[in-house]
Amino acid sequence: MTSSTGTQHISRLTYVGYAAGSVGTGGFGVLPGLVLAFYLTDTLAVTAILASFVVLLPKIIDVVLNPVIGSRSDADMQRIGTRRRLMLLGALAIAPLFLLTFSAPTAWPPWAAAIWVLVAFSLTAVAFSCFQVPYIALPADLTDDYHERTRLVSGRIAVLAATILVVGAGGPAIRDAVGGAPGYAVMGLAVGLLISAGMLLATLWAAWRRAIPHRETSPHGSYRAAFSAVTDGGRFPILLSVYVIQALASAIPLAGAPYLAKYVLERDGAVTLLFVALVAPAIVVMPVWSFIGQRIGKLAALRWASVIFAVAMLALLGAGWWDGPWVYVPICIAGAGYAGMQIFPLALLPDIIDERSDRVGADQGGAISGLWTACEAVGLALGPAAFLAVLAATGFISSSGDETVAQPDTAAWGIVIGFSVLPAALVLVTLVVLRRMTDTALESLGDNR
Repeated sequence: MTSSTGTQHISRLTYVGYAAGSVGTGGFGVLPGLVLAFYLTDTLAVTAILASFVVLLPKIIDVVLNPVIGSRSDADMQRIGTRRRLMLLGALAIAPLFLLTFSAPTAWPPWAAAIWVLVAFSLTAVAFSCFQVPYIALPADLTDDYHERTRLVSGRIAVLAATILVVGAGGPAIRDAVGGAPGYAVMGLAVGLLISAGMLLATLWAAWRRAIPHRETSPHGSYRAAFSAVTDGGRFPILLSVYVIQALASAIPLAGAPYLAKYVLERDGAVTLLFVALVAPAIVVMPVWSFIGQRIGKLAALRWASVIFAVAMLALLGAGWWDGPWVYVPICIAGAGYAGMQIFPLALLPDIIDERSDRVGADQGGAISGLWTACEAVGLALGPAAFLAVLAATGFISSSGDETVAQPDTAAWGIVIGFSVLPAALVLVTLVVLRRMTDTALESLGDNR
């Protein structure tokens, strides 16, 4: 069924399938970001500096591979009319690789265990990219309606937030119920299977066909097509830089939550409460952000969401003096801002892909999505790495097994500052960058389709 403007509407099954893909992206995004650094420093006794390298290097590999994956995805779309092939490969490979990541032999020296995790997590990241890169390109394939893309992405972000809540709270609960290193392995297997299931549903239900007419694939190489989108100007590099910096900012408290719970709040179950406080409001306000975006524009809504997140996170600096239950209030407010920071860049991306493809006269959706996903991965990895660097600079002491080490006061303050001030400052930087974009041109682009 098409509208009077020629836009093809999205079926309910496609909506559900596309949203289900965020079970995969949410699970992969939250669990390594939440527990991998903590697993390295507090179970495998890996130093904070070496652990930061382990969590960062796989994402640097993504920067190299993702534009290639995106180009192959574009070629599949041109040749067979679907992006399913790479998505299916990633969906099937990720579960066993996820298990291996959290199954490092504890009897090995810390440096050897770090290498195990590095290799396994690198392969896991490649499998994830095989799914995520074409998945990100799907909204531009499925509809050319400006506001329908926002609704499509809003459903995806709602599932993303729910997955973050379930995996963020349930993953550590599984780990703690089993206990020790085996707990990490069981957690890795359970979450890996969940991630794989969500990816398979998206592959089967949302990526089975192309819904709108498409252009020829760009004849340029994957790197040239992707990076020319950055160097040729336009709105894409601005939106990309904002999204990457905000991904970095949101990944920092994610990595810091176990440390804040254990060494500052010093309460059993505090990490689960932190997750509920952050993610539950995001689920509630998702429809509100979608409505606000339609009323005031996606960019204006993104600015408001960013301000809310930054101010709320900055308020958490007070935990350095008083670590009472009040900390959950600003975290709830930050969660509401985080929801908007997730929705609107992803809702803007298909519009900018169309703008770019119109300008060059070729379909570059996969190549651009590959660069987007690669840079997002680096931002998400830099979050734990940046937090671990703060810990190393403030004298944090690593440990192994169930051992609890008394941390110096400087390390406790490092945890608080890294958790609150650093992400707030980064998001405030993005507000400056966003001043270079306006809603007018993008709204005009959407209205003309």
